[in-house]
This record gives sequence, C-alpha cells and structure tokens, in this order.
Amino acid sequence: MKTSSLLTYAGLLLLGLGLGWWLFGGNQEASDTAEPASAQAQMWTCSMHPQIMQPEPGDCPLCGMDLIKADTGAEGLRSEQFKLTPRAMALANIQTQVVGEPGSTPQRLQLSGKIAENEKANAVQVSYFAGGIERLYVNATGERVKKGQLLAQVYAPDLYAAQQELITASQMKEQQPALYQAVRKKLRLWKISDAQIARIEKSGEVQAAFPIYATVTERSPKSW
Repeated sequence: MKTSSLLTYAGLLLLGLGLGWWLFGGNQEASDTAEPASAQAQMWTCSMHPQIMQPEPGDCPLCGMDLIKADTGAEGLRSEQFKLTPRAMALANIQTQVVGEPGSTPQRLQLSGKIAENEKANAVQVSYFAGGIERLYVNATGERVKKGQLLAQVYAPDLYAAQQELITASQMKEQQPALYQAVRKKLRLWKISDAQIARIEKSGEVQAAFPIYATVTERSPKSW
C-alpha cells in the first residue's frame, strides 16, 4: 500500500511539473521569441523631420535631435516615406482630394500656382544705333512677333546721316566704289536689310522716321 501511494504521489508530482513547464515555460519562450520581432518592427523618427525613419535609436541626420519612437501606424514605411498625424496636417494646411477616380462625379478643383514665362522662347531685338522711338507697333508684354514684322519707327541722327551718305555714294559708285561699299557695309552692321538699302537708293530720299523690323521669330509654345 505504501509503495503504490508513493508511486501515485510521484506520478502526480511529475505531471504537475510537466503542466507547469508547459504553461509557464513555453509561454516565456514564445514571449522571448516575440520580443525580437517586435523590436525589429519598431521604427524611430525625428519630431522635427518625420520623413526620417530608422530601425534603431540615434540622432537625426538633419538636425541632430534624438530620435523618438514612431507610431505603430508608421511601421513598414520606407526611408523616403513619412506619415503625418491629423494634427500635423492641420498645422501644415495640407488637404488631399482624389482626382480622376473612376465612376466619380466630375468636380471642379481649384489650385493656386504661379505662371512664369519660358525664357528659352524669348528673344531680344537689339538696337545698333542711338535714337528715339517715333511710333511703337508692338507694345504689350508677351505679344508674339514674327521675323520681318514691323516693330517701330525711330529717329536716329546717325542713321539719318548714313542715309544721306548712301544716296550721295550711290551717285558716285562708278568713280568711288570703295566708298559706296563702305557706306553699305555700315548700314548692314546696323542690321539694315539689303531691301531697305535698295529702297533708299532708288527713292533718293532720307527717311526721318525709319522703320525697324524684327530680325527673329518667337518660338512656338510647343517647343517649351
């Protein structure tokens, strides 16, 4: 009787130890294995630069502040991603709206922006002689201009005198061809076209209000 009772007590003791290990030891092991996984999922961010996300604590690479634990909702974000809380979005005045959602009702979306001119499409008409504008035909900013278009009429004392020299030299071009070519060359350097020079020679009259034509064509907006 005594031997069987001892065996019974021993069996119950072993059973109790086994249950205790299974209940407490197994859970402890599971918790030990779960902690590293939780630690790996924890991300660290900067309170001033929420786009910074690092898997371990340290200093912010932008401002040097100590990193803090990121919200659990920020888990899985890549280094170039960041998440703002509703309060941060309100402070930054950030609003979002879905554009082009299939099946949605078309809505009017008003955005703020700034329109700037395309500098590559601009051209400058340079004046090669001093003078005053008598009449301006292109007088609005952004107005498109084509090559050969009349821009203005100017009075320039030097140009007035050069026209008179041309008329005189054209009458003596057989006797003094070098002088005639020199006067024509001076006008060409002032961007006076051959057609204008020919008209001055043919008319024999000096134009006080001399027409100025565009030498370039503005690029089309399609080339922007």
